[in-house]
Amino acid sequence: MFFDCLRESHTYSITPLFGFIVFICLALISLLKGRKNPTNLLFAGICFLAAVINIDVALVPVITNKTLALRIDRLSYLFLVFILPVYIQFVHFFLGISRRKWLEYLAYSLSLLFLLFTQTDLFISGFHEYSFGTIAKAGPVYHLFSLAAIATVLYCILTLFMGMKKADDNQQRNRIKYILVGMGLSTILISLNYLPVSGFNVYPMGNFSFIPAIVLAFGVLKYDLLDMGTAIRKGTVYFSLTAILTILYIFLIYLFNTLFMQTGLDNSVAPPLILALLIVLLFNPIKEKVQDFIDNLFFRGKYDYRKTLKEISGKMTSLLKTDEITSLLLHSISEALRVRNSGLLIYDDEKELFQPYSHRSRPLDEIEKNHPMAAFLEKNRKPLSKSVIEESSISGKERDSIIATLDSNKTSLVIPMISMEKLTGIIALGEKKSGELFVHEDLELLTTIANQSAIAIENARNYEKLENLNTDLERKVEERTADLRRALQEKERTQNQLIQSESLAAIGQLVAGTAHELNNPLSSVSSLIQTSIESMSKWEEKGDDEDEIIDDLEFSLKELKRTRDIVKSLLDLSRQTQTYVEPVNINVVIEDALRVLHNQYKHLSVEIEEDYDETLPEIEGNFANLGQVFINIIKNAFQVLPEGKGKISLITRYKKETDSVIIECRDTGDGIPPETVKDIFKPFFTTKGVGKGTGLGLYISHEIIKRHGGDIYVKSKKGEGSTFTVMLPCRRRFRGEKNDRTIDSR
Repeated sequence: MFFDCLRESHTYSITPLFGFIVFICLALISLLKGRKNPTNLLFAGICFLAAVINIDVALVPVITNKTLALRIDRLSYLFLVFILPVYIQFVHFFLGISRRKWLEYLAYSLSLLFLLFTQTDLFISGFHEYSFGTIAKAGPVYHLFSLAAIATVLYCILTLFMGMKKADDNQQRNRIKYILVGMGLSTILISLNYLPVSGFNVYPMGNFSFIPAIVLAFGVLKYDLLDMGTAIRKGTVYFSLTAILTILYIFLIYLFNTLFMQTGLDNSVAPPLILALLIVLLFNPIKEKVQDFIDNLFFRGKYDYRKTLKEISGKMTSLLKTDEITSLLLHSISEALRVRNSGLLIYDDEKELFQPYSHRSRPLDEIEKNHPMAAFLEKNRKPLSKSVIEESSISGKERDSIIATLDSNKTSLVIPMISMEKLTGIIALGEKKSGELFVHEDLELLTTIANQSAIAIENARNYEKLENLNTDLERKVEERTADLRRALQEKERTQNQLIQSESLAAIGQLVAGTAHELNNPLSSVSSLIQTSIESMSKWEEKGDDEDEIIDDLEFSLKELKRTRDIVKSLLDLSRQTQTYVEPVNINVVIEDALRVLHNQYKHLSVEIEEDYDETLPEIEGNFANLGQVFINIIKNAFQVLPEGKGKISLITRYKKETDSVIIECRDTGDGIPPETVKDIFKPFFTTKGVGKGTGLGLYISHEIIKRHGGDIYVKSKKGEGSTFTVMLPCRRRFRGEKNDRTIDSR
């Protein structure tokens, strides 16, 4: 029997046996996690071949039947000769090298050639006996195979090293580093078995190949190099747990046996029941301790930021603004993971784009809805990196587009934000400042936070939409209120126009009835004065006062003409007709108005301040009408002075910006009450006593100024006097007309 041929325990076989266990576990896990992934299959193949080498080295020394030992040793090389193409293929697939297929075909050809000699003395001719044990004896073809194996190992190590130098991100660089250290050193150590096989009395270093394999397993576990870190981690936890419980069980059995044998209760059912109860009670506490130990061993330093990331979800529930949520998310991730940069892309329904929200100096680029990266994230709903893209089955064009987007944004990892079965955002992270990779736990936590953030942002958007709706409603209410206010103002203006029209109609009737009666006596007086002037001019002998009398008569004649013009202006005003225009010097108009009013104020204690701009340009207007305006304004100023005492200031200025003349008339009277100011330009409105005013003076003045294209307004404060300001454009513009200089002969 086979077991009868085994020698007693041999310490030489312990290390290769342990290496066999390590490699076979790696191979099985790789197959379970990636049966459809060529890289995982090739990795499993290499681990399987390494396991075959170790079990062969472990069995040969302990088998007493040399013929059986030689047969087993030769059978192992039926598999081992294919280490050449499998190793090369793995490196090519791992680095994405596709232009060296010829080298793979050459390696397969050599392996098939060596396969023909594996069961002959040309390959393995017998055994060497050394102090450390028995090992195969190399034949001539084995030496050639060893040279090919050494060349393969050197080529693969050099290729991996060059790939690590060219890698442009930490993910790929660290993956290559662990593969290079783990598999590279393992194959080098196994290759050193060539020395004792060739006759050198050297301990076979391949027995220690499990040490680099453990380093490789550490890298796979820590950085999930081949997407099987979680499986190894769970396996490590349960393997450790089983070992601890087994040791504990054996110790307790020994303790109970010793105790109960002394008491004579060795056949009692109590010990098994107590042991079972202890195992049940201790299972969970021991499991938690083992879990913590494994996590601290492989994920040291993660707990602080894991706690921070979990707290983010609690903080988000109290935030209602998208900007606040994105700021919290990016700041927390950047601080916890210590990444070089971080950014966020939020989908905009209106623009159909993923808009950037960045926690970096350079913002992210916009991404369209149908971009390959967005489509990949929405379909697969898992974190995306260059390594994931390179191992995926998407087309080359889409792969290049995604990689180009990652490179342009200096992004190492992107995490989808899924809400209501749709991709609503993307978290984009740069490399860690420490140079470490994103481990499996990082990805799990980021995925959880991303989905929670997506829901929080969606809720915030809905809240903002509701808030905007309320704001729009308030704005619309304000607009409708403003429209109603304008409608009321328009109604009031229309009513005022109606009142004005009625007032004009009344004035028209008044003027129509009196104009003829006024013009006849005015014409008679004017004719009489004209005749008197002509007669006095013909006198040969003139008295001392004759020239002064003639001047007074001429001034009276001029004022009679002004009176006729005023009557005519009243008639024109009532008929809405237009008078002729002429160049008018406002300074002269005001001086004439003062001369007309001289008799009214010469007995009053009134100080008249005249501040005229001597460079004042002439305006286009009607001299008589404007004279009537300023007579009315100045006359009102005299009338409001208390007891005929005070000061009146008359000021003229030119305003270049509007090409207009500004006239101010200030008095030191009692001022106009605020409730009265708005009515002073209305027809028939007066604050004077009965028989002291008609209420037409300021109204007619207002209408004349408007017809000249100007404006008149008053500022007054009770007890401090009033200021009437008249603005007249130099180039006349009539209401509804533009520079109409025609004369209406009526």
